Amino acid sequence: MNLLFNDIRVISPSQNIDTRLNILVKDGFIAEMTTSAISVDSQTKIVNSKDLVASPGLFDMHVHFRQPGQEHKETIVTGTDSAANGGFTGVVCMPNTEPAIDDVTVVEYIKSKSKGLLTDVYISAAITKERKGDHITPMIELSDAGVVLFTDDGSAVSRADVMKLAFEYAAPFDYLLSQHCEEHTITKNFAMNDGALAYKLGLKGYPSIAEEMIVARDLMIASYTGNRRYHPQHISTAGTVQLIRKAKADGQRVTSEAAPHHFVLTDDYLSTYDSNYKMNPPLRTKADVDAIIEGLKDGTIDCIATDHAPHSLHEKHVELENSPNGIVGLETSLGLSLTYLYHTGHLNLSHIIEKMSVNPRRILNLEPILLSVGSRANLTIFNPDIEWTVNKQLFKSKSQNTPFDNLALKGKPIFTINNNQCIECNL
Repeated sequence: MNLLFNDIRVISPSQNIDTRLNILVKDGFIAEMTTSAISVDSQTKIVNSKDLVASPGLFDMHVHFRQPGQEHKETIVTGTDSAANGGFTGVVCMPNTEPAIDDVTVVEYIKSKSKGLLTDVYISAAITKERKGDHITPMIELSDAGVVLFTDDGSAVSRADVMKLAFEYAAPFDYLLSQHCEEHTITKNFAMNDGALAYKLGLKGYPSIAEEMIVARDLMIASYTGNRRYHPQHISTAGTVQLIRKAKADGQRVTSEAAPHHFVLTDDYLSTYDSNYKMNPPLRTKADVDAIIEGLKDGTIDCIATDHAPHSLHEKHVELENSPNGIVGLETSLGLSLTYLYHTGHLNLSHIIEKMSVNPRRILNLEPILLSVGSRANLTIFNPDIEWTVNKQLFKSKSQNTPFDNLALKGKPIFTINNNQCIECNL
């Protein structure tokens, strides 16, 4: 599809661009980008774009597409359909599949299923075999096969000796080690954040220190082994934000991510016992939410990542204690970020794009997306001011486990363009 966006606001933070231009997308490339009028043929769709923004395509470095092994929840095709509908042109899928992504054969399988899609699928591999925390995976082979980061996501690498060995193994190649930060011995069978509300509801709590202990430990190991690259995932507590802030000030090569639900929701929502509010790490307190927002504002937190975690209806609709953790997030992420960060004055649009497009690619050492004539069109077109109400029935994901159904938001994706493909987002 050839598209002409007339008088669109173009924001590309890495290029210091924030201006209004006319953009012609033709045969998958940016053919023209100018303040002058552009003539087009009848095969080109002309979009009145005065209310729209064009940015480098959004990128989510933390999604669960469940394939192989749990295709009843999501597949690579339905996951990328969901991503594209949410404005994402690139994602990194996590390794807690069945079997885990811990050898090259699984990597090649996922690559084969990802060909020809609008959304680019990058792959993370486990740090340890079968994600059991005991033996390091063949990182060199996995990296050579295209893996962009290593994590046992869904579980922490609990043993300090194994994590130290992983940092040492990664050192010559400067691989990125990422961590699901949870001290499992004090979170077993948790249902929500530890605190007065958990006691009142009679639910097992997950204390904030369970996250912070692993972050602190790993930062010490990363420093000891030669200032290694380290990326805590889906951080959720004020203490974790402070640990990362100090580590950055001390010169450590640490980056981090936060999910929209951790800067939008608090643990108060668990009062309804609704399993769509159950996740790992759990929803925290208002003070933690405020700290996450402050971390996004001051650069302590580099990225917004969804932790998109689809589960089928029959799995999620059980007693809260027995429900799996996680929610789908790809189709609400931009709307939540614009509503709760941009329209509240915490971040401007350039900062939102940095957190959701530029920084994830930079952390993963991927090529930056440039908006210039002759460049491949990798674009997210969004309206930052349009008001809409979330309707999970419109999701392209195979699952609908979201706490945000019927929530009024302001700002959403309109077009997603990549790989000579374009969809008009339907939300």
